[in-house]
Amino acid sequence: MADGTKRTKRSAGLLLYRRTPGGPEVLLGHMGGPFWARKDAGAWSVPKGEYEPDEAPWDAARREFQEELGVPAPDGTPLPLGETVQSNGKHVTVWAMEAGFDPADMVPGTFTMEWPRGSGRIAEFPELDRVAWFGLDAARAAVVKAQTVFLDRLAGQV
Repeated sequence: MADGTKRTKRSAGLLLYRRTPGGPEVLLGHMGGPFWARKDAGAWSVPKGEYEPDEAPWDAARREFQEELGVPAPDGTPLPLGETVQSNGKHVTVWAMEAGFDPADMVPGTFTMEWPRGSGRIAEFPELDRVAWFGLDAARAAVVKAQTVFLDRLAGQV
């Protein structure tokens, strides 16, 4: 920032869940782009994104859901799952909502970056390259480590 202070990065997300005979399942997104292409464990995330201080976190969570999955966030009553701090220092706030979603309906948003690094070429990549439903144990193995707290909080409430 101009005054020399560092702004805390904040993200907000929406974790869909559904009830199945085997227990709750959650919808996670596999992070897109070249850094994540060959990774699986730790490469999945709650659909989320950064927001500025003048945007309400819940509004950001709904906006980011639509930007990343290409469909509006479902209507319903959100279940607050609180906040965590990821290893990169980013503060992440998540809500859960019981809703269905067919992964085939995803139309991912995209971002651009120089790739390969130093080449001067700009390439476009999907924010999330796929989404899938996971049982809670499988989700814990797949999701970014700091986000497992949201799975634990959800399990305690559904």
